Parts: sequence; structure tokens; C-alpha cells
Amino acid sequence: MAIEILKDKCIGCGLCFKSCPYDAFEFEPYTGNKAGKVAKVNAKCSFCNQCLTACKFGAIKEKAAEAAVDLSDYKHIWVYAEQRDGKLMNVALELIGEGYRLAKEISEDTKVCALLVGDGIAHLADECYAYGAEEVILIEDPLLKNYTTDAYTKVIYDAIMEKKPEIVLYGATHIGRDLAPRIAARCNTGLTADCTRLDVKVSSYIEFAKKSTTLDTSTLDPNDPSTGIKQTRPAFGGNLMATIICPRTRPQMSTVRPGVMQKREKVAGAKGELTVIKPNIKEDDIHVKLVEIVKSAKEIVSLTDADIICSGGRGLGGPEGFKLIKEFADKVGGVVGSSRAAVDAGWIDHSHQVGQTGTTVKPKIYFACGISGAIQHLAGMQTSDIIVAINKDPDAPIFEVADFGIVGDLYKVIPQIIAEWDNAEALYDASTK
Repeated sequence: MAIEILKDKCIGCGLCFKSCPYDAFEFEPYTGNKAGKVAKVNAKCSFCNQCLTACKFGAIKEKAAEAAVDLSDYKHIWVYAEQRDGKLMNVALELIGEGYRLAKEISEDTKVCALLVGDGIAHLADECYAYGAEEVILIEDPLLKNYTTDAYTKVIYDAIMEKKPEIVLYGATHIGRDLAPRIAARCNTGLTADCTRLDVKVSSYIEFAKKSTTLDTSTLDPNDPSTGIKQTRPAFGGNLMATIICPRTRPQMSTVRPGVMQKREKVAGAKGELTVIKPNIKEDDIHVKLVEIVKSAKEIVSLTDADIICSGGRGLGGPEGFKLIKEFADKVGGVVGSSRAAVDAGWIDHSHQVGQTGTTVKPKIYFACGISGAIQHLAGMQTSDIIVAINKDPDAPIFEVADFGIVGDLYKVIPQIIAEWDNAEALYDASTK
């Protein structure tokens, strides 16, 4: 969008100056009014639109930017298949599955392509095929062995400019969140972060776009499968869901949190097309030198890969409560999670945090122990297959999403569950002898 000043209506009063929080207005000479000057918008404008209502003379209007690209040139869906040390991240496999679903909704001719970047990683192509990739785009070079922002941004941007994908998806990991906005900026396109849903049903997209008061929808063809996607993400602390579109530029880009999308069933031996791109990269393109990789010696918590998670919250009463949660998790073969309240209180490390500002998880079983169920926490775990809530407060919001709820003191309930688990194990052992 853009802000346009109608010079024949501007009287040079300066009301727009006072309304702008970004100091984005200045005067320029104009002989068409008594003031001899009119307002002018400078590069500081963020298009917040506060000036539209400030002007009492109708001299400011919002103007839709012209299309910068031919949308028909862009085809197929790319998934950045993030790998570390030659191992694909779980979120990459989830996004390949989501990309496959989106591709088939667009058209039978649309392919989902996994983008592999690194060195000595060609063997990962077979795993991408097994989870739904119809094409693997492989970019290998010794300078790409370890992730650096400069190198990966350059080679992926070059590949996008050459191949012109319509949609590019990234995992919302530390690397994905660093990489995606830089590529989007170079492509002069939009990026929607932390998406929880993607939809390419063209009819619903058209109807959504028509609700805009400033967007010209006359050029959006409901019969054109490349019209665009609706990208949904939490906003305002998770209190509402925002749906975002990118109607004028390509590619459309989104980051998606790990654990949100569903992996496809693995098809062993599946094959697809392999496209090898030789990157144009040299050492001078990389402005940061990687001296040493230091891995933390602390216990690494893999919440996204866990089948069972036992989480504790403010109801534990103190850090000692996590000893019981750890015992519980060890007994049922799970890992320890936590709410933000427990992390903020300093009871447990942030790496255990589940929720909108922590890790999004989708285990087979999620035990919520002493967690009230704030909307930010629910946003990170409510898609779990089975949710078991333990809380003294029968009105706690967590019970609204729980499949099984236990109202009681967790310090009494959890030991009873552990005891029953021991009994069940003993009975099983006896029956197998």
C-alpha cells in the first residue's frame, strides 16, 4: 500500500504532521494554495494510516500498489528442508506433507519441492521423497556445510529467482526465523510468521480479498488456481487469529511452527525428480567467519519429537515439584515440559517451555499437571492426540480442551498413577513368563 497526497485539496495546515508517529511528513513548495506549500510523504512512512482520519480536507488517500510481478510466472511449492549435521529436522518432514496437500488443492500440475542446502547431503533426498516430495532441489557446496546467514540467503534467493516458486515454506526454527525474512526482503515479497493454518481454496480467498476496502480485486480470477493462499496465525498474544494474504507479489512465504502440521505416512522407496543447482557462492559473499561450534553440555529436551510429555505449571508450587514431574515422565517414557509461568518463576529452563512463546508440540499423550490453561499455553499443545489434565481447580480452562480430567492435588494423584503403572508393569511381566 501507499499514501497519496492530493495537492489540489491540501491546504498546508500540518494536521497530518501531528497525527504521524513516525515523522513521515514534510512540506514541499506548491503555488496552488494560499500557504504556498503542501504535505509530502517521505521514506519514514510505515503505512499505519493514522493520517487518513487526521486530514479534515480529504487530501490524503490510501493507494494500492501496482502489481510488481507477473503472477503467472510462478509455479509449484517449495519447502526449505532444514538439515543439521546431515539430519533432516522433523519440521521439514511436516512441511513437505503440508506442501503436498496444498499442491494438490491448487492443481494436479503443481508439485511440492524440497529444497536441500548444505554439503554432502544428497542422501537426504530419498527421505524427502518418502514423505511426499515430488522433486528435490539440491544445492551443495563446501561453503554451505554449516549454516551462515549470508551464504544460505544468497544461494536460496538465486534459486528462487531462477525457478520462480509460487509458495515457499520454512520451519519456524532459529534458522528458519533468521533466513526467511532476509529472503523475503530480497524478493520484495511478504512473509507471514508462525502460521498455524494454510488454505489455498480459491473461492474462499476471493471472498476474503473482497472484504478489503482498498484492495482492487477486479484482477483476481476465481478460476485461476494461482490466485493465492490464506495464511492464518495467532495475533495479540493468541487472543485472536489473523488471516493474511499476499495478492500482489510472489513468492508467498510463510514460517510454520514445528509440531503444527501433519506428516504424511512414510512411503519407503518412493522416488522423484532431482534437480541439482550449482551455487554461485564464494568466500567474499560470507561476512561472518564461523570459528567454532560449541554445543551446550546441558540436557537437551526434544519436545517436538516426544510421544509423551508431562508438563508442570504454577500449581507445582515451587521448583521442587519438577522432581515429581521428572519421576512421572521417566515412568511413562516421556519428557518434561512446563508452562511459561514455571519458566518465568525460574523453576525450570526455557527449553522445557510449551506454548506460544515456547515450543509447539503434538505428542500422543500430553499430561498437564498444575497448569491452568492460559490461551498462550493451549496454542502450543491443544492439537495433542490425548490431553490429560490434573488440577485442583475444577473450573480451570485446561479442562475445556482435555480428553481426561482429574480434579485433585497433583502431589496425591501423580504418585497414585505411578503406583498403578508399576502394578500394570508387574502384571504384564507375570503374564509373559
